[in-house]
Formats: sequence, C-alpha cells, structure tokens
Amino acid sequence: MTAAPEGARAAEALGDAVTVVVASQNRRGELLQSLGRHEAPVILLDNASTDGSADAVRETHPGVDVVALPRNRGAAARTIGVARAGTRYVAFADDDSWWAPGSLALAVGLMDAHPRAAVLHARILLGDEERLEPLCAELARAPLGTEADMPGPAIVGFAACGAVVRAEAFTRAGGFDDVVVFPGEEERLTLDLLAAGWGLAYVPELVVHHHPSPSRSSPQVRRAAIARSGILSAVMRRPWPVVARRALAAWRDTDAGRAGLRRAVRALPAALVARRRLPATVEERVAALHP
Repeated sequence: MTAAPEGARAAEALGDAVTVVVASQNRRGELLQSLGRHEAPVILLDNASTDGSADAVRETHPGVDVVALPRNRGAAARTIGVARAGTRYVAFADDDSWWAPGSLALAVGLMDAHPRAAVLHARILLGDEERLEPLCAELARAPLGTEADMPGPAIVGFAACGAVVRAEAFTRAGGFDDVVVFPGEEERLTLDLLAAGWGLAYVPELVVHHHPSPSRSSPQVRRAAIARSGILSAVMRRPWPVVARRALAAWRDTDAGRAGLRRAVRALPAALVARRRLPATVEERVAALHP
C-alpha cells in the first residue's frame, strides 16, 4: 500500500510540525499495510528484523525514513526516532496501528495552544469492529479532572501507540530507556514528565485505529514482560513498599508472573543506578490511582 496523493499533501503540510515514529520487529506484512495510512512523515526503526522488513518498506514506501538497527532496542528504538525526527511533536504508532485522518493536524493545533502538554492520548479503536480500547475507557473516567491549561482530562499513564508527545519534554525526561525495554515502557517516562511539571491529557477527539497483529507474543510471555516492567519502573521511581507489593503480586501470580520477577531481578543493578524518588506531591497523585 502506498500513500494516496491526499496523504502525500497532508504529510507535506504537517512535515514541519509532527513526525510519526514506528518501532517494529518482524512484522513485514503489517508494516506494508499500515505505513501508507499516516498523514505525516514516517520514521521506521527496525529492531533487527530477520524477515526483510526494512528492505520491503524501502521498496514499497520510499518516502519512509527506514533506520535498520543492528540489535533489538525494544521501545528505546522510539527514542532514537524522536531524536532523528527533528519536529516539535512526534506521534507514536505500532506496526499494526495508524492515526485517523485529521487527528495529527488536530493534535498539532492542541499542542501549540497548550504549551505545558507533553502527551496527548488518543481514543484507540480496536479491529474492524472499532471496539474501544479498555485503557481509554479508564482514562475517560477522568478521576483527576481536567486542569485549566490542558485540553482534556489529566492522566498518569498512556499507551505509546495512542500518544502524541512534545519532543522537547520527551527528550528532557529521558525518553524510553534500555532498562524497562517493552512493554510497559510508558510508566517511568510518565512519572518523570509529571515530576518535571509537564501535563498529560486524554483527548478522545484524536483517534487511532489499532488492528492487533496475529503474530503477537503469547499471553504468558506478555504477562511476564509486563510484570518485569512494572517492578523495574517501581524500583527506579517509587517507594520501596510499592516495589515490594509488585514483586509479591508477581510471585503469587501464575508462572508468567514469577518469570517476570526473575527477569526483573536480573536487570535490578541497572534499575538501581537509575533510581530517583519522585517529589512527594507527584507520588501522592500517582499513588491515588496506582498504589
């Protein structure tokens, strides 16, 4: 699939403001279907794929800036993409997701009008049925209300494939790191953005279509990875009782949770080096939703 002329014109119009950054590994088919749907310039970070993804994208989507990484950097590949983009905003997408027409232009306008906004989170619609992503239903409940200088309800977490970020804020907060890796990479970044005084908001007028790939990791593998990420993120920023609760929950979970805990222990030295406690006011706010 190649970008339609209308898409090319939209990309040219948005090119100075926003870039779509996609990180992928061994999802050649999904990339060829999704990349042409974006209305802004695209950077693809290929995480050492072995299925010919990078070459196939170069051939079928010559307008995409393809960066073939020598090893799998996980979510940290997106950090490389943000640095390469050079635009003031970056919209993240997965290889099996894309931003709905008009959403990126709206996001740029909202970001320009709300200079404290570091992250705007879209409404994510799943599959052909366009089912609402459960996370979005949670965000829409808006337990923290809406801050006066933000365009939507305040949030303390996000899914990368549904987020537009302010490149300056993302970079100053360290981007996605090589400790947490993937998935669950958003938590530590969220905490550091809040600690620096940035705002994050849910804006349902922004829309992302996500058609989850059938070649995803098994539920057990993903559950282990999420447990690992949650423990390591807590080690880096949260009080020790939170770390202990997360570790205990993983241990009491299925074999997947225990596998995630063991993997977290192996990465513990790197997490401890990066440990920095949040300001008390931020910890109180986060603890109210994520004890």
